[in-house]
Amino acid sequence: MYSHAEANTRKTWLYLAGFFLFVIAIGWLLSYAFGSREILWISVGLSVFMSVGSYWFSDKLALSMAGAKPAVKSDNPELYRIVENLCITAGLPLPRVFIIRDVQPNAFAAGRDARHAVVAVTTGLLDSLDRQELEGVLAHELSHIGNKDMLISTIAVVLAGAVAILADLFFRSTLLGGSGRDDREGGHAKAIMMAVSLAVLILAPLFAQLMRLAISRKREFLADASGALLTRYPEGLARALEKISRDPHQLRSASDATAHLYIASPFRGKEVSLWIHKLFMTHPPVQERVSALRGMKI
Repeated sequence: MYSHAEANTRKTWLYLAGFFLFVIAIGWLLSYAFGSREILWISVGLSVFMSVGSYWFSDKLALSMAGAKPAVKSDNPELYRIVENLCITAGLPLPRVFIIRDVQPNAFAAGRDARHAVVAVTTGLLDSLDRQELEGVLAHELSHIGNKDMLISTIAVVLAGAVAILADLFFRSTLLGGSGRDDREGGHAKAIMMAVSLAVLILAPLFAQLMRLAISRKREFLADASGALLTRYPEGLARALEKISRDPHQLRSASDATAHLYIASPFRGKEVSLWIHKLFMTHPPVQERVSALRGMKI
């Protein structure tokens, strides 16, 4: 159990380190094209400002987009009791609990830190899972809070945003024929620079998104492991994931912007098995997660 969690943590930070080096490489290319470092700092600063702003208000944005409403404790005593017990076990402050009125069973956690966290569950989740399965799902979501996944996700978003902005500026500078350097090699050098800029424009944001999604998938495996450790019963979460994946209903508020927050993809009919498609998934395949959970010994 602990080696599984540690391995996922190491891989996540390795992805982030590679991501950071990738951003530096793109920044260097842009600086070279412009012959100016100032534009690099401005573009990265703008990306950080926008991403950190969304991180600061991530809970409000996610709840609004999901149409979530505060859960009334008197109407949902079992839900609150499970959350409270798990928080005591995990040593976490009690998050605000919300309900999403939707038949698809699903849940997510959001917030900038443990003291400003929220947990939202759909009515479909409450209706379809038994107590042990619901406990497994909530332990998974609380593990995201305890593992500071919101911070990791924000770093990934910042870096992906920086790459997108840098690639766009690089391409625009080439279209305008602008560069802070003397072009002594004439049209041939400009043609080469245009080809390079097109490759950067297309491939850099794509690679950045692949890295961001890879980090997101690793965090799901880590939250599964941490949640199973919290409940001491991996089978509960495994059964819950199987039920969630079999449900045919589409989440009405499903959005690409918030899909990665949920315990399982809110989209139906998009679960695929080809390795190339897995690269673009926000979540690991449910079969892999269930297999990993049932292979754990606690």
